[in-house]
Order: sequence, then C-alpha cells, then structure tokens
Amino acid sequence: MIDTLLEPFQYQFVVNGMYAAVLAGALCGLLGVFITLRGMSYIGHGLSHAVFGGYAAAPLLGLPIVLGAGAWGLGSALLINVVARSRRIGADAAIGVITTASFALGVALLTRFGTKGPAFDALLFGSINGVGRDELLLLLGALLFAAVTFTALYRAFLFTTFDPDVADVSGISVKRMDALLMLVLSVSILATLTIIGVTLVAATLVIPAVVVRMLTDSFSRMLWASTALGAAAGAIGMYLSYHLAIPSGTTIVLVNALAFVVVLLATGPRGLRRAAGMDDHSDVPAVAPVAAVR
Repeated sequence: MIDTLLEPFQYQFVVNGMYAAVLAGALCGLLGVFITLRGMSYIGHGLSHAVFGGYAAAPLLGLPIVLGAGAWGLGSALLINVVARSRRIGADAAIGVITTASFALGVALLTRFGTKGPAFDALLFGSINGVGRDELLLLLGALLFAAVTFTALYRAFLFTTFDPDVADVSGISVKRMDALLMLVLSVSILATLTIIGVTLVAATLVIPAVVVRMLTDSFSRMLWASTALGAAAGAIGMYLSYHLAIPSGTTIVLVNALAFVVVLLATGPRGLRRAAGMDDHSDVPAVAPVAAVR
C-alpha cells in the first residue's frame, strides 16, 4: 500500500511535475483574485489562446519561444484593452475576436510548419512530461514577479480594483495599472501553459478565487487563501494524474472543481451570493481598505 502511494516519487519527471504544479497553482490562485474581482474572468481564457499563437509563430520569426510567445500575449492583452476602452466594441467581443484569431493562426502554423517547442497536445491539455529546470525557473520567476509586483503596489492595485474612477482622479494611473496587470497575467499564462494547457488555464485562474470568495469578504485573506488553494490543488492534481493516467491539467482542474462543490455545499446560499457578486464591489469589508488609500 505504502509502496503504491509513494511510487510516483521514484521518478524525477513526476517530482519535477509536482514542483511545477504547486508553483503554477499558487501563481494562478494569486492572480485569479485580481482577475475575478475585476470581472475579467474570460480574459484568462482568451489570453491563453493568444499565447498559443505566439508559441507557434515565435520559431518561424527566429525568436526564442518564451520571448516571442510572451510578447505576443502581452501585445494581445494591450490590444484588447485599447479596443475595449474605445467603447466601440465590448470587452467580451474584443477578447473573442483577437484571441480566437490568434489561436486559429497558431493551429494553422503548427499544422503547416510543425513546432520546435512543446508538443501540440501538451500545449492544449498540459503534461508532466518534459518539465525540466528551465520550466521550473520560469514558473518560479513568474511567481516571484507577481508576488513582488502585487506587494509593492498593493494599495494601488486594491484601489484600481474596487474604485477605478476615483483612483484615476486621485492620481493613480488606471491605464498603467491595467497594463501592468496584463503583463503579469501574460507572463503567468506563458509560464503555466505547458503544465495546465491552453484549454484549462482559465479554470485554474478562476476557481480558487471563487471558492475562497465564498468563504470570506476580506481581500487580503482572499489573496493568501486562493494562493494556498491553488498550490494544494496543483499538488493533488499532479499526484492523481500519475495514477489515473490522464493529463495533469485535467486533474488539477477537477480537484479545483471538487473544492468548489464541497465549499458550496458547506456555505449554501450565502456562499453562492458572495461568489455571484464578486465584481459588484458593494461589500463593506472589501471596500473599507480602499478608503485608507485616498
């Protein structure tokens, strides 16, 4: 029994995958709080598709995959912001047009020219195979970048998340903060893509934050609890993926979904109301800290 439980840890690729899943889960859990509270849940799904296009295009342009895909994703995110702010087309429509076009271009390029990077299936659904030192360093760097950014600019991000109009009048550049958030999001998606996969990144960004929101109104508690839940779901999902012989991204999302069901059953209608109004920003405990920034 014990031998069966410990069997996965005999293989270095599983151990590396476990490290990667914990880092990826923590990163997505942390970032997901800002994404969901801003009502931007769909953009995580969209940007993962945009970065997929960059993965395919970068080698053909003679660029390193990480640099090319990251620049492609950031460019897509900024373009979405510009189009959405013009108010000529809604944010949902902008995300749909730009990111699906990028994804389709990526599929076309991979089909026509092949890939020098991760396999097509690994990009779509995630995989523990091939996770090495470079991928772990990229994940660690992305997590540190996000943690340092949100810590150093905590008040500014808090203000722009809950009251962007007043923040702009008060001297905080909302456009600059939005662009910085898009940069962190693009880097994070780039780092987690081969672990979780294009089709499932959005779930790992959204579910931990929603689960934690059902349990608390505190913004600060949401940050650390969502990060912890994402890391735990990553570890459990990666471990189960070995025994179940299914893609790692799939099991990680299923573990997150199970946590959602358990918390929903435990909190009942109250938790559901909290989750349903995540971007409403009318809860006093969440808005109160903003007043201190003014």
